[in-house]
Amino acid sequence: MSDTPQGNSDILLFLVNTKMPFGKYKDRLICDLPVEYLEWFQRKGFPKGKLGMLLQTMYEIRLNGLEDLLNPLKNRR
Repeated sequence: MSDTPQGNSDILLFLVNTKMPFGKYKDRLICDLPVEYLEWFQRKGFPKGKLGMLLQTMYEIRLNGLEDLLNPLKNRR
């Protein structure tokens, strides 16, 4: 896996393997961030770059009730 997601499956893998690099939830996996934190980013603005894309993707997954997509990947960790 490269440092940049190349497709949808890569993005999902990054969500279950990438830790939040700063803030209140530093070192927590992005897939495990509370929805309230993702909603806060939605209101304030997502960071630029890969991290922002991952946070926004996780927000959309939660918003649409698709967390089950991540379970097989989480179980492989």
